[in-house]
Amino acid sequence: MYAVRRWSVRHAGRLEVIYARFERLIVKLHPVWHRIGYARLEKPFVLSERAVKGFLFDCKMCGQCMLKATGMACPLNCPKNLVNGPCGGVRPDGHCEVKAEMRCVWVEAWEGSQRMRNTSAIQSIQRPLNPRLNGSSSWLREVRDRVMSHGHSTEVSP
Repeated sequence: MYAVRRWSVRHAGRLEVIYARFERLIVKLHPVWHRIGYARLEKPFVLSERAVKGFLFDCKMCGQCMLKATGMACPLNCPKNLVNGPCGGVRPDGHCEVKAEMRCVWVEAWEGSQRMRNTSAIQSIQRPLNPRLNGSSSWLREVRDRVMSHGHSTEVSP
């Protein structure tokens, strides 16, 4: 998984475009998801999300995806679970102080973010993780949040 995760960071710009298109699609499908019922869709979405994001990003399924703000690097791969930047122990070669064989997730996040359109998104402060959302679908949560913030509209801004 580590090699694929590193590949994803190197291709963060392209993956950002694909991810944004996918997000727009699933938001547009809100009427379908609403009709079926979000609770019914949770398990199949979690399985799909775990397979896709687990493979590409070594996603830890926190239920609060930050990939768009972290250069397509899942910050939960940090042994210290830091979601707002690196600790003070990043080695001079960019490797983790806890796992010396692994590059610091935040060094990779910074590099990935510089390949994305919104290079400043990485500077956004992330909210603390809600442990009750672990293992849930961030994709469905994003749809519900976007639809609610747009007044139940299925139109999504780019």
